[in-house]
Amino acid sequence: QVQLVESGGGLVQPGGSLRLSCAASGSIFSINGMLWYRQAPGKERALVAGITSDDSTNYADSVKGRFTISRDSAKNTVYLQMNSLKPEDTAIYYCSAIITTRKIGAYVRNHYWGQGTQVTVSS
Repeated sequence: QVQLVESGGGLVQPGGSLRLSCAASGSIFSINGMLWYRQAPGKERALVAGITSDDSTNYADSVKGRFTISRDSAKNTVYLQMNSLKPEDTAIYYCSAIITTRKIGAYVRNHYWGQGTQVTVSS
C-alpha cells in the first residue's frame, strides 16, 4: 500500500534550475533511505542521489556540485534541487525509497518506486 508520488518535472533551458519532490504515503513504519534515479532513452537506470535516515548523502559524479538532495521527515518527502542543468540531464527521474512496513507483527523492508517524472533540458 506504500505509494511514492513525484512532482516538479518539466522543460527547462540549459543553465536553468528545477526542483523535484517525492512524497511517500501509506502504511509506513519507517523510511530508511530515499533516492533519485534517472533513465535516458537507450540507457540503463542510474542512481543520481541518495539520502539516509541520518541525513548522509551521496551523489553521482556527473551531478556533484549541481544537484542537492534533501528531505523533510515530517512530510515523508524527499527533494532534488537541480541547478546548472545540462542537456545530458534530460531523462525520466524516478523517486525510490527503502521503507519498512509492519504486518502481523513482522517487519519487512522493501524498495519502492514512483512512476517517474520527465525532465527535459533544451533550448
